Amino acid sequence: MSTDNWTDEERQLVHWLADMNEDDALPLARSMLLERGIDPMRVLDLCRAAMDIVGKRFEEGEYFLPELVLAGEMLDTIGAVAKPLIKAGGGAAATHGRVLIGTVHGDLHDIGKNIVSFMLDINGFEVKDIGIDVPVQKFIDEIKAFKPDVVGLSGFLTLAFDSMKETIAAFDGAGLRKDFKVMVGGGQIDETVRAYTGADAFGVNAVEAVGLCRGWMGVAA
Repeated sequence: MSTDNWTDEERQLVHWLADMNEDDALPLARSMLLERGIDPMRVLDLCRAAMDIVGKRFEEGEYFLPELVLAGEMLDTIGAVAKPLIKAGGGAAATHGRVLIGTVHGDLHDIGKNIVSFMLDINGFEVKDIGIDVPVQKFIDEIKAFKPDVVGLSGFLTLAFDSMKETIAAFDGAGLRKDFKVMVGGGQIDETVRAYTGADAFGVNAVEAVGLCRGWMGVAA
């Protein structure tokens, strides 16, 4: 998302969110959404930009787990306001397919996963989010119970790539791999990582993840 066309107010929101200034960021976001009718997708884009900054600060050792938790809580709060507005504005209500999503074992990041889950939900997919640090067996158990069309594996840290590879290999070993598509996302994921893990595709952001699921389900753009 280019910062060139941000207003001063939008820059302020991103700054406050990234700096964990909950007391100022949340009222500003609510005002933008409820009082002035700013496009909720625009506000969520600003949230994602702020979360990118939070992620970088975590990787650099400036932020720790409590900051990630607070960032996720702020995002959830803003999302709870934005989601009904998006649906009221014509967000898809039909269920296009089922998506099971979780952060692989060894990784506690959930901000990116939460954004993807949120975006899939408002685009008409039935989403089951099974959380963070998910063991391989739990993925397998949930797949058998939920019967998803797509499985999303999230991971922010580079160590997550090995966990993704292990998890997908376990899908093969359990004879389940042919029943769904697998997408991976988070952190520095690219085509090399996708090939290493054995996933069908990767997405660098939530919009791409939604596009992948729509394509696999044959849903018109």
